[in-house]
Amino acid sequence: MNAATSSFTDFISQTAPELVPGKMSLPDGNHSDFSAHATTIVSMRCRGGVVMAGDRRATMGNYISSRDIEKVFPADFHSLIGIAGTAGIGLEMVRLYQTELEHYEKIEGRPLTLEGKANRLATMLRSNLGIALQGLAVVPLFAGFDLDAEDPDTSGKIFSFDVVGGVYQERDFDSIGSGSVFAKSSLKKTFRRGMEREEAVKIAVEALYDAADDDSATGGPDPIRKLYPVVMSATADGTDRVDEDEVAAIAADIVSRRTSDEA
Repeated sequence: MNAATSSFTDFISQTAPELVPGKMSLPDGNHSDFSAHATTIVSMRCRGGVVMAGDRRATMGNYISSRDIEKVFPADFHSLIGIAGTAGIGLEMVRLYQTELEHYEKIEGRPLTLEGKANRLATMLRSNLGIALQGLAVVPLFAGFDLDAEDPDTSGKIFSFDVVGGVYQERDFDSIGSGSVFAKSSLKKTFRRGMEREEAVKIAVEALYDAADDDSATGGPDPIRKLYPVVMSATADGTDRVDEDEVAAIAADIVSRRTSDEA
């Protein structure tokens, strides 16, 4: 056991392995029907960083288990993580990953590079492979501002993953979750390189709206309950959550335009 290891996950795996999500012991079989599932996340590059957004719905089969779950979080000061898949394990993974990055910085005296952070997340996914194959898979989306980039305006980077820990850097945008096919179709028509953060926020909300229109597991804007997507950005100034009133106004504008188009 090495308490000075720069990996908190390695440390906790040695000292209290029962606390690591992927180390839990499950009976044989597929357990996906007994857990809430989270969808849908979108992320894209913009001038000076990245934007990431997630809807608020979690489902168990055809049952809506949560209308206000949050799936997008700051990973550290300059990066974001969103989760799709088994919600409970995904939220535990996010907390462990946040501690992992904070622990590394305290031990090493410097933060990991953005690529290093993505690789650490991939390693955590590999440790979850056993329960993923039993139906409790978590698929994250990671994005952030690269402090080592030469041009701040092209410093936003996005990384996607598969359940076995493969990590892939995306060119401009990506989406995960059951509504991702529809969200990507929306982004293909609206995304353009060099867009400002404010414009990226709008098309992120619109992509989630399009996903919710065709995917029952993705929640749309809910003005009755005042529930709207969680939208965050990561730039040189750090991570920031877009004010909910601003997201509500964007959602209302989308609904107004779509209603007008259909009139």
